[in-house]
Amino acid sequence: MATTYDFPSDLLAGQEELHQVRAELSALLKRLPWSVAPLDGFSDAHGWRKVERPASPGWTPDEQAEVEKLRQREHELAVFVTTHRFWTDVAVPERVDARSRLKHTRETSEREPG
Repeated sequence: MATTYDFPSDLLAGQEELHQVRAELSALLKRLPWSVAPLDGFSDAHGWRKVERPASPGWTPDEQAEVEKLRQREHELAVFVTTHRFWTDVAVPERVDARSRLKHTRETSEREPG
């Protein structure tokens, strides 16, 4: 039988916000031009794989600030989750399993019938 962990609500909330911030950052980075600074496009059809990029207008100051804000929040949340006092109560050999279960708590709760 799998071990279950009684995660504190603030740890669960921090992990959930970390998932949300990472998803928001990922979506933002996919929408933005490939280069932060304006750069010409290029094509390399002679390498081991073909690489092409259109010209990049670069990111606006607002876009750069939004990425920085999300990256900073992601860092804060990652530190909060990984250094939470809960982990001191988990036996060292069980911490990897517990951390994995915390990361996938949302997926597990979505599969369980409500």
